[in-house]
Amino acid sequence: MSEQDLLAAIPRQLFIGGAWRDAVAERTLPVYDPATGEVLAHIADASPEDGVAALDAANEAFADWAETPARVRADILRRTFDLLQERKDDVALLMTLEMGKPLAEAHGEVAYGGEFLRWFSEATVHVQGRYGANPEGTGRMIVTQHPVGPCFAITPWNFPLAMATRKIAPALAAGCTVVIKPAELTPLTTLFLASLFEEAGLPAGVLNVITTSTSSAVSAPIISDPRLRKLSFTGSTPVGVKLLQQAAPGVLRTSMELGGNAPFIVFDDADLDNAVDAAMLAKFRNIGQACTAANRFIVHRSIAAEFTRRVTERVQQLRVGRGTDDGVSIGPLIDARAIDKTTSLVDDAVARGATVTVGGVAIDGPGTFFAPTVLSDVQPGSDLLREEIFGPVLAIITFDDEDDAVRLANSTEYGLVSYVFTENLARGQRMIERLQTGMMGLNVGVVSNAAAPFGGWKLSGLGREGGAEGIHEYLQSKYTLTANPFA
Repeated sequence: MSEQDLLAAIPRQLFIGGAWRDAVAERTLPVYDPATGEVLAHIADASPEDGVAALDAANEAFADWAETPARVRADILRRTFDLLQERKDDVALLMTLEMGKPLAEAHGEVAYGGEFLRWFSEATVHVQGRYGANPEGTGRMIVTQHPVGPCFAITPWNFPLAMATRKIAPALAAGCTVVIKPAELTPLTTLFLASLFEEAGLPAGVLNVITTSTSSAVSAPIISDPRLRKLSFTGSTPVGVKLLQQAAPGVLRTSMELGGNAPFIVFDDADLDNAVDAAMLAKFRNIGQACTAANRFIVHRSIAAEFTRRVTERVQQLRVGRGTDDGVSIGPLIDARAIDKTTSLVDDAVARGATVTVGGVAIDGPGTFFAPTVLSDVQPGSDLLREEIFGPVLAIITFDDEDDAVRLANSTEYGLVSYVFTENLARGQRMIERLQTGMMGLNVGVVSNAAAPFGGWKLSGLGREGGAEGIHEYLQSKYTLTANPFA
């Protein structure tokens, strides 16, 4: 499908109670192509009243959906997965248009995001409780699992499909209903996904989509409503903290996938070819705009010069451009604010003594592009060692021994993911124990998988998404004691 035909086919209204409808105030918001600055579409701009209507619909649908047989829920998730595969080219193109990532990476996200639909369709029918005698032998203990209730999911702009399926799929599998608010910058993919769920036969009100330019105003009455029982958010730590504060009065179940400051440690015994290949993935996938992106490259002093030389050569070969163009591996940053932040971080590091071996500047012209960058000799105190870069900047610092590497890696308030490269098995095992992150890649540069629990320690969040753990975020346990049947 052509770009024009695809954009014409995308729903532009709110999806509430199984119907596509305009915002109450009849407002619209523009969605831009970050590669050109041009408007892709105008879509409904929800008000707080629309948000409450979406929660009304989710609450009304909850009882029937919770009682729907697990096999029926599983079949709907699987049909949605199949429909996504049929339309994978359209979905990939749509993500590239509204977010900017290269088309090849968008196809990768379709595969990754689809796996959450398939994984949780399979997990739906395997939710189990337990039964057994109590230790005293005076009764029988029955533990059952129940859906927590209506859920509110807030997703970021950087992975428009995967972040939606990662929240919607386990919620629906568990028997919960959902109101989802995609990011203002990339809402079109979620609207398209909702149309696939509709086509797959999802009952009205089980999934509701609200798009808005006033996120805080629309979210506040939903979160404060006692009918809401679960809040799931992916985004920055400061916003996550505010949402946790709002969720506290209602004692909401929360899942928070927040910021990261991932260390990428290369020991002197590492397979350097593998480490460089992985560095390119861990840093430049999604244009560096990922919470799992490697932020600090902590390289043993004896190999730092060679590592720097190799990654610089690789980065020089990266082609920058619109994600739909052939051969492009670096698309635009999401907006002008991202350009300003990346520029500020690079300038601060250079002022403190870092060396730019390639890149280091924003690219003039239409769109919001920043040249892929390598910085060597980054000095302590540099802002980009503390802050999440969220851009195509590879920053290298050096270490002398294992304790030094661990100290540098753990010297952050974040703890989402870490990457370690060493051929020493015992050292690798020690790193598993010593690094303070919820995930770790050992000699690999990409760790995300629908079958694995995704989440962090410290200020990187609460809860887990994906894996066997993912569905339990949307379930609550009930314990029943019955009298001893043999008494």
